[in-house]
Amino acid sequence: MPFSRVIVIVLDSAGVGALPDADEYGDGGANTLRHVIEATGCPLPNMGGLGLHRIVFPGTIGSSDAAMNGPPEGLYGKMASMTAGKDTITGHWELMGVILDRPFPTYPEGFPTDLVRAFEEAIRRKVLGNRAASGTAIIEELGEEHMGTGRPIVYTSADSVFQVAAHEEIIPVPVLYEICETARGLLTGEHAVARVIARPFEGLPGSFRRTARRKDFSLLPSEPTFLDRMSDAGVSTVAIGKISDIFGGRGIDKTYHTKSNHDGMEATLRALKEVDSGFIFVNLVDFDMLYGHRNDARGYAQCLGSFDQYLPRLKGHMNEDDIVFITADHGCDPTTPGTDHTREYAPVLGWWPGVNHGIELETRSSFADLGKTVAELLGVFVPEGPGRSFTYLIDVAMGR
Repeated sequence: MPFSRVIVIVLDSAGVGALPDADEYGDGGANTLRHVIEATGCPLPNMGGLGLHRIVFPGTIGSSDAAMNGPPEGLYGKMASMTAGKDTITGHWELMGVILDRPFPTYPEGFPTDLVRAFEEAIRRKVLGNRAASGTAIIEELGEEHMGTGRPIVYTSADSVFQVAAHEEIIPVPVLYEICETARGLLTGEHAVARVIARPFEGLPGSFRRTARRKDFSLLPSEPTFLDRMSDAGVSTVAIGKISDIFGGRGIDKTYHTKSNHDGMEATLRALKEVDSGFIFVNLVDFDMLYGHRNDARGYAQCLGSFDQYLPRLKGHMNEDDIVFITADHGCDPTTPGTDHTREYAPVLGWWPGVNHGIELETRSSFADLGKTVAELLGVFVPEGPGRSFTYLIDVAMGR
């Protein structure tokens, strides 16, 4: 194999500019990373050194930091999305070669009455809520009533999700998972939402807090993914964070569940100690979940800074035949009035030991280009289907 291990780290929502069709999604002018950097002045010397400044501030000086303006030492570029939608599932599935021609359904006015009634009959409980809401806000609003009645709280968001919240002392977590599995079985056809999410919480009225026992029940990909193809070919596939949930566990050999970006970073370092070869696929969700959706540009910047400081440690754990890519799945510009995801290009930053000059990618036509490249770098060639590999650029840089 040209490389023994390939690591892909998805900075969830770290988009780099509105796609040509962004206006159709209400996202014209969105640019998550540029706007966060401009609003906060956050220095990102390590990602800047890989070429991030060339993506975020093309043709301009984007920062007074020398590393942001100096010659890059890695591969850099951006990718457009061919799939319909702008959420976690569609973005990750496209990275792994599945292109959707229509977005998953959303329910800004709540779920249809007949669907909710069927769900209540199936779980033998009435529900509370059934509307689009902030998860923390609806728990504060309805949590006390939930504790008094035992009725789970059902809500959605701008994403294609059916979320069920319950206090762990009122509905034990295993029972909440069973309730969500029931919902997953009902949500098919025209109501096939991307994810059913269990949202357990704890505490007393006025101080409720969500716990780390969240669980996603995702649709399975509609066709084989690059993960499936790599696993079938005997390549070890490792999922860190919510990657396993996104793909329903399919095509994944080992999973590291995490609670935060920091936990995800530490799990990545553990995987590099424990896994000798294969594909390590990482999702870091805090950018999106904690800051993008809450319009918190400063928190988003601090989160980026923490990840940037982690990169030297990551490099120190990599072998000579390892390569890492950093990308995103969509945008979630915290400087815009709304709190929804934004339809944006995804960045691509790449690095491996020994690379010492910048390698510019032309703008790629699909997120699947990265997934196909990963498969080829691990010796799995997928000539058909979406995606156009850029392994040739890496070969040229390595003198092959």
